[in-house]
Amino acid sequence: MGLKGKVEADLAADEKLMNDYSKYCDEESNNKEDAITSNKRTIGDLNAAISEASASVGTLTTEIEELAAKIATADAELKSASDVRAKEHGDFAAAEAELVDTIDTLSRATIVLKRGQTSFLQKGSKDLSMLSTALSKVIEASWVNSHQRQQVQALLQSQDTDEDLSLAPQATTSAFESQGGGILDTLKDMQEKAEASLSDARKDEMSASHAFEMLKQSLDTELKTMNARKSDATAEKSANEEAKAAAAEDLASTQKTLDSDTKFLAELTESCKAKANEWAARQKSAQGELGAIAKAKEILEQGVKVLLQVTAKTTSTDEQDRRAKVADLVRGLATKDHSFALSQLAAAAASDPFGKVRGLIESMIDRLEKEAAEEADAKSFCDAETSKSKASQKELTARSDKYAARIEKGEAAKAELAAQIKALEKSVAEMDAGQAEATALRKEENAEYQKASKDYRDSAEAVANAVQVLQDYYSTASFVQVSQSQAPEFGSAKSDVASTIISMLEVAESDFTELLSEAEAEESAAQAAYDKLTQENKVAKAAALADAKGKRGETKSLEAALLNYKEDHASTNKELDAVLAYLDKLKPQCETKVMTYAERKAKREAEIEGLKQALEILAA
Repeated sequence: MGLKGKVEADLAADEKLMNDYSKYCDEESNNKEDAITSNKRTIGDLNAAISEASASVGTLTTEIEELAAKIATADAELKSASDVRAKEHGDFAAAEAELVDTIDTLSRATIVLKRGQTSFLQKGSKDLSMLSTALSKVIEASWVNSHQRQQVQALLQSQDTDEDLSLAPQATTSAFESQGGGILDTLKDMQEKAEASLSDARKDEMSASHAFEMLKQSLDTELKTMNARKSDATAEKSANEEAKAAAAEDLASTQKTLDSDTKFLAELTESCKAKANEWAARQKSAQGELGAIAKAKEILEQGVKVLLQVTAKTTSTDEQDRRAKVADLVRGLATKDHSFALSQLAAAAASDPFGKVRGLIESMIDRLEKEAAEEADAKSFCDAETSKSKASQKELTARSDKYAARIEKGEAAKAELAAQIKALEKSVAEMDAGQAEATALRKEENAEYQKASKDYRDSAEAVANAVQVLQDYYSTASFVQVSQSQAPEFGSAKSDVASTIISMLEVAESDFTELLSEAEAEESAAQAAYDKLTQENKVAKAAALADAKGKRGETKSLEAALLNYKEDHASTNKELDAVLAYLDKLKPQCETKVMTYAERKAKREAEIEGLKQALEILAA
């Protein structure tokens, strides 16, 4: 009995250790499997992020290179246009100075001739000599025709005639007066042509300057926009490269963790499997050992029984004394344990023959041992099933709680993703509304510009036409020449008025042209700002839509995971309910009675021991 108890105690201790190790195996396996699943999902997300960042970096690199080429082209175009404009302005300045000198020379010559038409025939005047030299240069101009050139040359050549002509001023004066009117007309016509050339040159300069300013403004705006976009693209590229590097670093770390967890899980599975096999072998060995002990016990009991029977047959003692001892022993057991069966056995021991009493005692011992074995088996069954069921209940409860926590966490993450998607969609809607508002405003501004520019252009053309009409009128008007030097000359007054009116109209034309230029500049700036806003909204909207798309994909993955978690949770709860129902079913047959199993076992062993003593007394 002692050896069997020691084996059973050792087996129970080993079973406890194995149960603890099995629980450790299950918990660690579940944790590592969850970690592996999570890491695999994270690796998929990181690979997607790296691919997306790589694609963005490639696209932005191409865009930056294209912008750099366009910026270089625009810079070269602006420099070339600036060089051409500088040369044109230099040429205009030289031509303007020359025309102004020409107009001044012709005006002075006209004044000199009007004061005294023979002034050019007098020598010795330094100013007149300079005027003569200037007229000599004027007639070389391309816009002077041959007739005008001949008349002025004739006038200049009159200075080089014989000095004797100066002794006969009356004759010279009479001769010059006959052609004086024609010279004045020629000088006046030349002055008007010079003034027209100056006006045309200034208009051309104004137009060229305006065209250059418009081109420069357009190129500056384009360069500013492209440089800003290049800066933004460069920043986006750097951000994507940093995100890619961070994702790659996280990917390497996650992959390393995944490999470590996978290796650990494989080793744990192998170790747990080996330990389970070892435990199965240990149980089998223990059962064999217990079987051997039981067999040895059976042999010993059979041997002792034979010995008692032989002794009973061969020994002759006082039968009455032994019967009385047996009856007293059995009666004492019946009184102690309040057993009716033992009371009957005590009565039989006092009156029945030895053989019958011995048979009754042996029969009761067998019945008690059988009851003990049956109750021990029932106790073992109840303990094993209850322990196994409670362990299963604990495991299933923990698993159910784990799935419930995952479901709660997943639902929270899903709600957060939904809120983020809603915010992104709201942002896109706001961008669309802002873009629509900006487009409507741009249309209104453009309509106003079209109307204003047409008004300015029509006004400038009307003023230019009016100037042309006045110039045509005053250039073709004939000024009355009178032979008397005392008669008033009205042509100069008309000329002064015409000059004033034309100057005012030219200023008005310049103002309208400037207003048109300003309107065009404002329109160009507004269009550039609108284009920039449109591009920025396009980029921001694309980024928001891509982010929303990614979050929708993440939501779908999360919904799939939640579906699995809910199915696992329901399945686990179903198993848990079955275990709880089984525990309830075990209670009626396994719950502790008034007397514990240990107390019943001790009582029964005492009865068996007392009955064996009775047998020994009978066998003595």
